[in-house]
Amino acid sequence: MKKRLIFLYSHPIQYFAPLSRKLAQSDQFEVLVCYCSDHGVQAYKDEEFNQTVQWDIPLLQGYTSIFLKNYKRNGGISKGFFGLMNWGILKVLRQQPKSYIIVHGWGYLTQLLTLVVGRTYGHRVCLRGESPLSHEAQYSEKQRRRRKRFFQHFLFPRIQKFLYIGSQNKAFYKKYGVREEQLIFAPYSIDNERFGAAYEKYKAQKEQLRTVLDLPLDRRIFLFSGKFIDKKRPMDLLRAFAQLQNKKAHLVFVGDGPLRPEMEDFIQKKEVKNVTLTGFINQSIIPQYYAVADIFVMCSQEGETWGLSTNEAMNFALPLVLSDLTGSSSDLVNEGKNGFVFETGNLAALKAKLAQMLVLSDDELKAMGTVSKKMIENYSYEVIVRQLAEHL
Repeated sequence: MKKRLIFLYSHPIQYFAPLSRKLAQSDQFEVLVCYCSDHGVQAYKDEEFNQTVQWDIPLLQGYTSIFLKNYKRNGGISKGFFGLMNWGILKVLRQQPKSYIIVHGWGYLTQLLTLVVGRTYGHRVCLRGESPLSHEAQYSEKQRRRRKRFFQHFLFPRIQKFLYIGSQNKAFYKKYGVREEQLIFAPYSIDNERFGAAYEKYKAQKEQLRTVLDLPLDRRIFLFSGKFIDKKRPMDLLRAFAQLQNKKAHLVFVGDGPLRPEMEDFIQKKEVKNVTLTGFINQSIIPQYYAVADIFVMCSQEGETWGLSTNEAMNFALPLVLSDLTGSSSDLVNEGKNGFVFETGNLAALKAKLAQMLVLSDDELKAMGTVSKKMIENYSYEVIVRQLAEHL
């Protein structure tokens, strides 16, 4: 007999839709996905990318989904906790047969309501959040006491299972009283199958792709992929790279956002050479940039609960340089084996890691990339399917 899963998401997300398809294709599960908003299905203005975005991969195919009416006037996913008020979730909980309700986060009223009342309708409530323990230090002592009361004494006792995305997320749950037997490893993953196929397609075309993308053939390329926003700290990477003054290196920023004018102004005033800002690159094209890169860099601060671009890069056998507050750094970097971790915001440390990558031989870089490629196999949709089948 198939296990019934009901997922509650704020909106269709390019990283989660393929997981829903994978679960629906399994003979283990019957899947229903409830969306609180249709944000992302059609073209929309992304304030963080600073432009209109239309994803070019299917978000709703291959699984059963419904959209819940949002009763919040002028609400939406960018409107804070009360931006999503989907009272129809109560009807879903009342009418659906007993299921495992998997809620992604608690940042909206609809999510918190579902987590709190789902059990009263006979369902088993599961939470898949993202919070890493390392980010708790950003809160004041008063805020941490408040968070402990909320998590340990109000929210978490109402939840049966916790799907943790990585070691820092697991440590976060355990800090607030979650028992080991309640925890299920559901690693933060991307569509490894799609990105792996792209890697196989492009791995022998590095020089040709660099020519097409107007990138140098004779330099080591550091790649940043993400929004140009404060959380991602792209200026840290730009400043550290400028200090290298290494003519054998090139830096590519894939993405866009409100910090772009500051970045362009810095490049012009400091006369920084060998830097490319691509602008927004959609999902079907972005594999080409991973294919031409040599090293992937993410230098994010608090708020970067994982950093799924790292998963994408590892599918292309890239070595990593990650900040210690990037949520995945504890899991995806084997220090010295497939990359390095540096202290967030420490430009000298970041510069040193970039320089260290530049003195490695091609064979040493390739060996590190091979480790990345192998490690990312443990962060896949297939692992999630197996884990849920075994532990739910």
